[in-house]
Amino acid sequence: MSLYPYVGILTAAAIEGEVVYVSAVVMATLGRLDPVAVLLSGSVGGWAGDQFWFYAARGRLSSWLNKFDKIARRRRAIQNRMQRHATKLILSVRFLPGLRIAIPLACAYSGISAVHFSGLSFISALGWAGAIMFVIEWLGPTSLSALGIKAWWAPAIPAVIVVLFFRWLSRATPEIERPVDLRAIRKDQKRENQ
Repeated sequence: MSLYPYVGILTAAAIEGEVVYVSAVVMATLGRLDPVAVLLSGSVGGWAGDQFWFYAARGRLSSWLNKFDKIARRRRAIQNRMQRHATKLILSVRFLPGLRIAIPLACAYSGISAVHFSGLSFISALGWAGAIMFVIEWLGPTSLSALGIKAWWAPAIPAVIVVLFFRWLSRATPEIERPVDLRAIRKDQKRENQ
Protein backbone atom coordinates (compact mmCIF):
# COMPACT_ATOMS: atom_id res chain seq x y z
CA MET A 1 0.00 0.00 0.00
CA SER A 2 1.46 3.33 -1.08
CA LEU A 3 1.27 6.19 1.41
CA TYR A 4 1.24 8.92 -1.26
CA PRO A 5 -2.53 8.98 -1.84
CA TYR A 6 -3.18 9.26 1.89
CA VAL A 7 -0.63 12.05 2.35
CA GLY A 8 -2.34 13.82 -0.55
CA ILE A 9 -5.75 13.38 1.10
CA LEU A 10 -4.40 14.69 4.40
CA THR A 11 -2.81 17.73 2.73
CA ALA A 12 -5.88 18.51 0.62
CA ALA A 13 -8.23 18.18 3.60
CA ALA A 14 -6.05 20.66 5.53
CA ILE A 15 -6.01 23.18 2.69
CA GLU A 16 -9.26 22.78 0.79
CA GLY A 17 -11.73 20.47 2.46
CA GLU A 18 -14.38 18.45 0.69
CA VAL A 19 -13.60 17.90 -2.99
CA VAL A 20 -10.46 15.75 -2.69
CA TYR A 21 -11.76 13.96 0.40
CA VAL A 22 -15.07 13.15 -1.30
CA SER A 23 -13.16 11.85 -4.32
CA ALA A 24 -11.04 9.69 -2.03
CA VAL A 25 -14.16 8.26 -0.38
CA VAL A 26 -15.52 7.37 -3.82
CA MET A 27 -12.21 5.61 -4.58
CA ALA A 28 -12.49 3.74 -1.25
CA THR A 29 -16.06 2.74 -2.10
CA LEU A 30 -14.81 1.33 -5.41
CA GLY A 31 -12.11 -0.64 -3.54
CA ARG A 32 -9.13 1.35 -4.85
CA LEU A 33 -8.20 2.91 -1.48
CA ASP A 34 -8.39 1.66 2.10
CA PRO A 35 -11.52 3.20 3.71
CA VAL A 36 -9.99 3.39 7.22
CA ALA A 37 -6.86 5.11 5.90
CA VAL A 38 -9.03 7.54 3.90
CA LEU A 39 -11.13 8.31 7.00
CA LEU A 40 -8.05 8.90 9.16
CA SER A 41 -6.25 10.95 6.49
CA GLY A 42 -9.28 13.17 5.95
CA SER A 43 -9.87 13.59 9.69
CA VAL A 44 -6.27 14.45 10.53
CA GLY A 45 -6.02 16.76 7.52
CA GLY A 46 -9.18 18.64 8.43
CA TRP A 47 -8.01 18.89 12.02
CA ALA A 48 -4.57 20.15 10.94
CA GLY A 49 -6.14 22.91 8.85
CA ASP A 50 -8.08 24.16 11.86
CA GLN A 51 -4.98 23.95 14.06
CA PHE A 52 -2.95 26.09 11.66
CA TRP A 53 -5.31 29.07 11.97
CA PHE A 54 -5.81 28.62 15.71
CA TYR A 55 -2.10 28.57 16.54
CA ALA A 56 -1.30 31.34 14.06
CA ALA A 57 -3.82 33.59 15.85
CA ARG A 58 -2.34 32.80 19.26
CA GLY A 59 0.95 34.38 18.22
CA ARG A 60 1.68 37.59 16.36
CA LEU A 61 -1.62 37.52 14.52
CA SER A 62 -3.42 38.35 17.77
CA SER A 63 -1.50 41.60 18.22
CA TRP A 64 -2.01 42.35 14.52
CA LEU A 65 -5.79 41.96 14.96
CA ASN A 66 -5.67 44.53 17.78
CA LYS A 67 -4.46 47.12 15.26
CA PHE A 68 -7.97 47.18 13.78
CA ASP A 69 -9.96 49.61 15.92
CA LYS A 70 -13.32 47.86 15.47
CA ILE A 71 -11.89 44.50 16.53
CA ALA A 72 -9.86 45.95 19.42
CA ARG A 73 -12.90 47.86 20.76
CA ARG A 74 -14.99 44.71 20.66
CA ARG A 75 -12.39 42.34 22.04
CA ARG A 76 -14.15 41.94 25.41
CA ALA A 77 -17.51 41.25 23.71
CA ILE A 78 -15.86 38.77 21.33
CA GLN A 79 -14.14 37.04 24.26
CA ASN A 80 -17.32 36.79 26.31
CA ARG A 81 -19.38 35.47 23.42
CA MET A 82 -16.72 32.95 22.41
CA GLN A 83 -16.29 31.75 26.00
CA ARG A 84 -20.06 31.06 26.18
CA HIS A 85 -20.35 29.34 22.79
CA ALA A 86 -16.87 27.91 22.14
CA THR A 87 -17.77 24.23 22.50
CA LYS A 88 -20.70 24.44 20.05
CA LEU A 89 -18.71 26.45 17.53
CA ILE A 90 -15.63 24.23 17.69
CA LEU A 91 -17.68 21.05 17.29
CA SER A 92 -19.40 22.54 14.25
CA VAL A 93 -16.31 24.12 12.63
CA ARG A 94 -15.79 21.37 10.02
CA PHE A 95 -19.45 21.52 9.01
CA LEU A 96 -19.43 25.30 8.42
CA PRO A 97 -17.19 25.86 5.39
CA GLY A 98 -17.63 29.63 5.39
CA LEU A 99 -16.38 29.84 8.98
CA ARG A 100 -13.48 27.38 8.95
CA ILE A 101 -10.95 30.15 9.35
CA ALA A 102 -13.04 32.58 11.40
CA ILE A 103 -13.92 30.16 14.22
CA PRO A 104 -10.32 29.09 14.97
CA LEU A 105 -9.20 32.75 14.79
CA ALA A 106 -11.97 33.87 17.16
CA CYS A 107 -11.21 31.01 19.56
CA ALA A 108 -7.52 31.91 19.71
CA TYR A 109 -8.24 35.64 19.98
CA SER A 110 -10.61 34.93 22.85
CA GLY A 111 -8.15 32.86 24.83
CA ILE A 112 -9.82 29.46 24.44
CA SER A 113 -7.33 26.90 25.76
CA ALA A 114 -5.30 24.93 23.24
CA VAL A 115 -6.33 21.61 24.79
CA HIS A 116 -10.03 22.54 24.61
CA PHE A 117 -9.82 23.72 21.01
CA SER A 118 -7.58 20.91 19.73
CA GLY A 119 -9.58 18.13 21.37
CA LEU A 120 -12.97 19.33 20.19
CA SER A 121 -11.60 20.20 16.77
CA PHE A 122 -10.40 16.61 16.32
CA ILE A 123 -13.82 15.29 17.32
CA SER A 124 -15.37 17.68 14.78
CA ALA A 125 -12.95 16.57 12.04
CA LEU A 126 -13.63 12.89 12.74
CA GLY A 127 -17.38 13.52 12.69
CA TRP A 128 -17.08 15.48 9.42
CA ALA A 129 -15.02 12.79 7.70
CA GLY A 130 -17.22 10.02 9.08
CA ALA A 131 -20.46 11.74 8.04
CA ILE A 132 -19.24 12.25 4.49
CA MET A 133 -18.01 8.65 4.29
CA PHE A 134 -21.31 7.34 5.67
CA VAL A 135 -23.38 9.28 3.12
CA ILE A 136 -21.22 8.27 0.15
CA GLU A 137 -20.19 4.73 1.05
CA TRP A 138 -23.23 3.34 2.82
CA LEU A 139 -26.28 5.54 2.51
CA GLY A 140 -25.82 6.56 -1.15
CA PRO A 141 -25.29 3.16 -2.80
CA THR A 142 -28.00 1.53 -0.68
CA SER A 143 -30.52 4.19 -1.63
CA LEU A 144 -29.50 4.12 -5.28
CA SER A 145 -29.66 0.32 -5.52
CA ALA A 146 -33.18 0.47 -4.06
CA LEU A 147 -33.98 2.74 -7.03
CA GLY A 148 -32.44 0.20 -9.42
CA ILE A 149 -29.13 2.02 -10.00
CA LYS A 150 -26.32 -0.49 -9.53
CA ALA A 151 -23.64 0.92 -11.86
CA TRP A 152 -19.97 1.26 -10.92
CA TRP A 153 -20.39 5.06 -10.97
CA ALA A 154 -23.24 5.04 -8.41
CA PRO A 155 -21.01 6.29 -5.51
CA ALA A 156 -20.30 9.42 -7.55
CA ILE A 157 -23.92 10.59 -7.27
CA PRO A 158 -23.97 11.09 -3.46
CA ALA A 159 -20.40 12.44 -3.71
CA VAL A 160 -21.51 15.17 -6.10
CA ILE A 161 -24.48 15.95 -3.85
CA VAL A 162 -22.19 16.30 -0.81
CA VAL A 163 -19.81 18.62 -2.68
CA LEU A 164 -22.67 20.72 -4.04
CA PHE A 165 -24.22 20.97 -0.56
CA PHE A 166 -20.98 22.24 1.00
CA ARG A 167 -20.46 24.70 -1.88
CA TRP A 168 -24.00 25.98 -1.47
CA LEU A 169 -23.54 26.29 2.29
CA SER A 170 -20.39 28.38 1.90
CA ARG A 171 -21.65 30.49 -1.00
CA ALA A 172 -21.51 34.22 -0.36
CA THR A 173 -24.87 35.90 -0.55
CA PRO A 174 -25.54 39.56 -1.22
CA GLU A 175 -25.50 41.56 1.95
CA ILE A 176 -28.98 41.78 3.38
CA GLU A 177 -30.07 45.26 4.35
CA ARG A 178 -30.03 45.64 8.10
CA PRO A 179 -33.13 46.83 9.92
CA VAL A 180 -33.20 50.42 11.07
CA ASP A 181 -31.88 50.91 14.60
CA LEU A 182 -34.67 52.95 16.19
CA ARG A 183 -32.73 53.55 19.41
CA ALA A 184 -29.92 55.25 17.51
CA ILE A 185 -32.40 57.42 15.60
CA ARG A 186 -34.11 58.46 18.85
CA LYS A 187 -30.76 59.35 20.46
CA ASP A 188 -29.88 61.49 17.46
CA GLN A 189 -33.26 63.22 17.60
CA LYS A 190 -32.86 63.95 21.33
CA ARG A 191 -29.43 65.50 20.74
CA GLU A 192 -30.82 67.68 17.96
CA ASN A 193 -33.72 68.89 20.17
CA GLN A 194 -31.41 69.86 23.04
